[in-house]
Formats: sequence, structure tokens, C-alpha cells
Amino acid sequence: MERIKLSFPADTPPLSVIAALHISSSPVTIDSSSAAATVPTFVFSDGRKLSGTSVLLRYVARSAPSLPTFYGHDAFESSQIDEWVDYACVFASGSEFENACSRVDNYLQSATFLVGHSLSIADVAVWSALSGSGPRWESLRKSKKYQNLVRWFNSISLEYAEPLSKVAAYTVKKGSGKPVAASKSKDQQTDANDKGKPEVDLPGAVMGKVKLRFAPEPSGYLHIGHAKAALLNKYFAERYQGEVIVRFDDTNPAKESNEFVDNLVKDIGTLGIKYERVTYTSDYFPELMDMAEKLMREGKAYDDDTPREQMQKERMDGIDSKCRNHSVEENLKLWKEMIEGSERGLQCCVRGKLDMQDPNKAMRDPVYYRCNPMSHHRIGNKYKIYPTYDFACPFVDSIEGITHALRSSEYHDRNAQYYKVLEDMGLRRVEIYEFSRLNLVYTLLSKRKLLWFVQQGLVGGWDDPRFPTVQGIVRRGLKIEALIQFILEQGASKNLNLMEWDKLWTINKKIIDPVCPRHTAVIEERRVLLTLTDGPDEPFVRLIPKHKKFEGAGEKATTFTKRIWIEGADASAISVGEEVTLMDWGNAIVKEITKDEEGRVTALSGVLNLQGSVKTTKLKLTWLPEIDELVKLTLTDFDYLITKKKLEEDDEVATFVNPYTKKETLALGDSNMRSLKCGDVIQLERKGYYRCDVPFVKPSKPIVLFSIPDGRQHQPLSAAK
Repeated sequence: MERIKLSFPADTPPLSVIAALHISSSPVTIDSSSAAATVPTFVFSDGRKLSGTSVLLRYVARSAPSLPTFYGHDAFESSQIDEWVDYACVFASGSEFENACSRVDNYLQSATFLVGHSLSIADVAVWSALSGSGPRWESLRKSKKYQNLVRWFNSISLEYAEPLSKVAAYTVKKGSGKPVAASKSKDQQTDANDKGKPEVDLPGAVMGKVKLRFAPEPSGYLHIGHAKAALLNKYFAERYQGEVIVRFDDTNPAKESNEFVDNLVKDIGTLGIKYERVTYTSDYFPELMDMAEKLMREGKAYDDDTPREQMQKERMDGIDSKCRNHSVEENLKLWKEMIEGSERGLQCCVRGKLDMQDPNKAMRDPVYYRCNPMSHHRIGNKYKIYPTYDFACPFVDSIEGITHALRSSEYHDRNAQYYKVLEDMGLRRVEIYEFSRLNLVYTLLSKRKLLWFVQQGLVGGWDDPRFPTVQGIVRRGLKIEALIQFILEQGASKNLNLMEWDKLWTINKKIIDPVCPRHTAVIEERRVLLTLTDGPDEPFVRLIPKHKKFEGAGEKATTFTKRIWIEGADASAISVGEEVTLMDWGNAIVKEITKDEEGRVTALSGVLNLQGSVKTTKLKLTWLPEIDELVKLTLTDFDYLITKKKLEEDDEVATFVNPYTKKETLALGDSNMRSLKCGDVIQLERKGYYRCDVPFVKPSKPIVLFSIPDGRQHQPLSAAK
């Protein structure tokens, strides 16, 4: 392999070239110490040279086998990329900086990337220009003045966090004329490493030594609330060049199963979480039992046979248990009964001896172990006792070398307990970092309540599109990119907010709209035939784009016939003699309208007026030819599962069940929809966005399409009955 060295003046590093090299993993040696370099230069092993930032950037793109579209997928896209690469230098002009931001912001209203549908050096050039502009860009990002530009910048910063973090070492400090070393200052070190991420730090974090864990309980599928925790762990691991492990907190065999484990692993993969390994709390059951016994021998824990209701009352009132001063021998005797799962053991639990008078009730002798002779989904009937989360979590966190435990702020009162348990165990301290729980209107995030919906048959399963699970929202049509962007825009805020779904679906629309194919559907009920008396005697087919602004969507075959279907609602809005526009065909004038006894339109006839102006017509109609190749569709709309905006913990979920959460409408679709695959996202003209859930199998079986919200104000389905 040919050796290449990049040299450049120390005070003007080519950020875009450096970023491109790291993103593409190009084997180029970067030498910023060359005093002789006056411009960025590639020096090849045979003495040949290439000079100039744009030239080097294009060379990297052309020679990056792992990124085949880094320089576009055809000559046209390559030329577009050239335009953007040349334009990026405008950001260096003080007077033109905001004009450039405004131009790119407007362009990104309908685009995810600057060229095509994947990262190219056009994106790298503009991203690097903004990143290198320092405080000026940072202040604009915080002002939210250019939301599309910030969205794009944040998305790239997240997706390529690891390689882009290495650009930080070459970021130039304004006015100094010298590059800022990543090790000089904490703020400078993390600034370029943190573009588009929550502007927060982990307390006591050391670059390269941060170790985090995402620890779901395998008692349900991953939902959008867990996704926030998972993605924040991912973010901090990348920011501090650390690692994440996935640990299943499997301490409650009554709720857990291998089905949940398998699907949680699947969902974590869907979110793009890269983890070092998977562990289980149950891996540490022997060590946890030893620790419980050690604490009893040291007088820091005791066995308690107080009935549960009485124990709860005593904890609320700060009253010591009658068992609190048991001797070590008595505690170990009862502990043995618990291990055996005897009748006496079933009456007991192990409690930590903390402080029953502490104002923080979490400190009032929490339960460490319970007797529960149930089979465990991984280890069968080996144990009849299981540790509680409050006991196992700090122990395993410390043993596994976790440096920072990310927990939602709902656990705030238990933080002191977490630290005290670690202290009593004599284990290394683990720092807790809190973030706010994600709460969404009319949404259940309690796995217990979600399970109730599954068990009652009110949904089709954990992947039901009405569920806030990762599988459910993806099946509804949400792109993971939108979810990542939505969560990172909130950052690691500790503010508790009840959020609307509209913002998430608006982000999603900006991602799918620029690329999804357009198709046509006509509601089957009360559809009306429009006969064009001067229409084609023989049907003919014309190829038209599936998306007028995105060539990559391909073409669709549209049949033009003398008799066409239009929707009943459209037919009822037409007057005799009115000129209407037939979309993708041209204008027509309606000459006759036939109605039934109830006044409903049953047939129309008219003539084409293809020379007519579409600007003068009030009605723009979707239509389908009267041919046998049309496909049957089931258009499915969904509503919230509950009628209360925020369900409290003690609310009875059955009281607030929405009785009308799913509506199916039969329709006909154009013949091109036979090629749809499960998961494809399309737009039905004048209807909205849909995800294909069941593709075409045979003419008698409808294609099932799920409606994708577009961020507009929610309309309850019950109002549409």
C-alpha cells in the first residue's frame, strides 16, 4: 500500500481533509509539524505531491473504498459536490457568514444531506467550515436561528462522533494563530468533539477511561423512554472515547423472559448502539449472596419476617423493625431458611441497616433480598432467593468497573441509598449522572401497563404501531434517525417535560419527504367514474417520476384511459361546466353530473382540455384508470391508546382506555404499488405518508398501509366516525 503523508501550516489546518481522512479511515499519516509546508499537501512515497485543500478532499473521496458514494454515485452528483466544496470557503468570510448559513438552511428544508442520500465530502466541507468558525457558529446554534442547518450539523456530529472528535486537536483558536491541542483545556477538548450534542459533562470523566452501562430489565420490549437512556450512554461513550456495556437486570423471574432479552438485543441494534459486551446481573448471583451474608456478619443487614404491609407502614413512620437488632446467628439462621425456600424462609427478607429516621424514606432500611422460589429464565430453579435492584445495581456497577451510572431523575431520592450501599459493601464509588425521564402526552411508558394492554388483547403485541416501543414506532413509520435527533435535541436536561409527539413526527417528515415515492389511491366507498368522451380510445401508458424532485425514487407506469375513478368527496365538490385538473395529466371540463335519489353523485362525464392552465382551477384531483391491474388497499389510521394526557402512577389504566384507536379504510391503488416491500415508506397524493406493513401477495388480498403522522395537530379518530 502506498504511503502518503499530509503536511500543512500549523496555523491553518485543513479541517475538511482531516475529517474526511478519519471518516474514511484512510491510511494517511498526518504531520502538522512541517515548518516547510505553506499549503496543505499530500506527499506520496515516490515523491509525488498534491496540494490544496479542495484537491486533497476530492482525492480522499475518490480513493475511499469503504464509502462508494463519498464523491457521489454519478457524474451529476460529483459535479454538485464540487459546487458545495467550492462554496464552503464562503463561511470564512466574516461579512458573508450568516448569508451562507441562511442559504444552506433553506436548502436543507427538504434534504437530509447536501447531495444525494448519504454523506459526501460536500457535507464534510461545510460541516468543517462551520466547526472551524468557533464561537460564531456556536452562538448561532444556541439561538436556533437556522434550525434545518443545526439539525443537519447535529445529525452528522452524532453519526460520525468518533472520527470527528479527532478533528478537535486541529481546531484553530481565533486570533491565536496556533492550533488548540485537545489536552490543553477541557472546554476546548470537548468543544469540537461535541458538535450537536448535549452541552454537558460527566463529573470526573477522564478521556478514554469512561465506562458506562445500559441496563434494561428484560420484562418488556425497549420503548422510547429507554431509547433516551441508551442513546445518552452512546453519546457519552463516544464523547469521552469510552465504552458501553449492555447489562440485563434480570433479578425478578416473575416478570422476565428470553423473549424480552432477544427483542431488547434486537432493539438496541436498531438504535445503532455499539456495545463492548452483554452481561447479566444473574452472572453475579453467587457474589451477591456472599455480599449479603458479609453485611449480615458485619451488622449492616438483617433478616426480617415482618409482614409486608406492616413493614411499609413502619418505613413510612420511621419505626424500627422488631428484627432490626437480631443477633448475627439469628440472621444467618433465617438466611439459610430463605436460601432453602422453606415455609419459614418465605416469610423473610433481608434488609439493609441504614437509618430509619432519615427524612429520605429510601434510606429507611431498604430490602436487599427476597425469597421467591420461581424458575429463572436463564438459570432455571438453581435459586430460591433473588436480590433487589437497589442491592444488585450498585454492586454490579462497581464490580464491572462502571465509572458513571446514568439514571433518570425519578430515582433521585435513591441516589443517597446507592452511595451508602456501596460504602457499606466497601466497594469503589460509581458516579451517578441524572437525566430527565422522557414523558410524552397520551403515552404509557410503564411496562406493567403496556403488558396489561397486551394481555387484554387491546393491541396486537409489543410491536403494535400504537405502542411507544421501538418496534412499534418503527412499524408506524418513524425513522431511527428522527428519534436520535429528537432525543439529542433535548440533551441530558434534568427538566421534567411532558412532550408532544408532533415535534418528533415533524422531524420524521423532513427525513422521509425528500425521498419517498409518490403513489395514488382512491377511497373505494362511493368512488365515481368520470368518463372523458374525447379521451383515448385505446389505453396508453406513460412513465412519470415517482418523485418530481428526487430522481432516485424511480419511475412509475401510469395508464391513461377514457374512464377514470375519482373519489366521491371530490365528485360531490364539482359543478357542471367546472374545469378541474387531473394530476399528472392535465385539465378537464365536467359537462354532466348524475346523482341518485339521495343526491349523491354516481357518475360524471366531461372532456379533456389539456391546453388549460392548472393555475386557474380550484380542484386538483387524484385519479386512477379503470383497469383490472389496480390493487386493493387497506389504509390504517391510529389514535392514542389512552384518553388522559398524563397517566399517574396510581391511575387505573382500564379507566382511561380509548375505545376507538384504529380505523381501516378500503381503497384502490395504482398498479405500481405491487412492488412495495414491507417497511417501504410512500406518500399517497393528497392523503399523506404511509408505511407498507403487508405488501402485495395476490389480487384478492389488500396491501396494508399504516398512516404516518406528519406533525400536524392531532385529530382524534372518534371525531371522524
